Amino acid sequence: MGKPLVAVFSGAGMSTDSGIPDYRGPQGLWRREPDAEKLVTYEYYMADPEIRRRSWRMRAELGALRARPNAAHLAVAELERSGVPVRVITQNVDGLHQLAGVPERKVLELHGTARAVVCTACGARTDMDEALDRIAAGEPDPACLSCGGILKSATVMFGQHLDPEVLAQAVAIAKGCHVFIAVGSTLQVQPAAALAGMAAEAGARLIIVNAEETPYDALAEEVIREPIGTALPKLLARIAD
Repeated sequence: MGKPLVAVFSGAGMSTDSGIPDYRGPQGLWRREPDAEKLVTYEYYMADPEIRRRSWRMRAELGALRARPNAAHLAVAELERSGVPVRVITQNVDGLHQLAGVPERKVLELHGTARAVVCTACGARTDMDEALDRIAAGEPDPACLSCGGILKSATVMFGQHLDPEVLAQAVAIAKGCHVFIAVGSTLQVQPAAALAGMAAEAGARLIIVNAEETPYDALAEEVIREPIGTALPKLLARIAD
């Protein structure tokens, strides 16, 4: 009999130790600056050039591409290298699981990636670095170099649907895994949050690592409130044994 499949479902809290802000937490960006949500809302972004300019400035200032994996990301990669079957389902768009060493094919990015840019007109895809270089050179709202269309990060903005193929793969993993670890997620954003419930209903051990209560705590076999950077490496070391 093979080793049990471990699914790691990661949210914003996974990356705060890497310097990437948590948007929905008590000190999150949306609570401090409610207007900031417009910068990542598709309808506002497409309709208002000033929103796009502010959105590009925010990306340049946040410096998410300079972030490095933290102890929690490295622990997931170490578990995968140990021979335990691991699949990562992430709400994050920072690409830190892959930078930590988890193979690209084993990471499902539910909300896309901030490391690429896509044209909303022709679909051309380029690196975010190139767009930020254009911002730094004085283009406040860079247009697509192929067709002149509006560019946006290759993330799923508010008002956009998740990629149905990616979501279907995530559902299959949630229903087929033996252990489902939800880490750093409020488990409030649907349909992604429902994966925790699907896993538990299918018989997986549900483990939640999060600072605050979540709607799925009652279904969990174990709830860990300790800081993620220390709690997750300890938990994964236990699972690897």
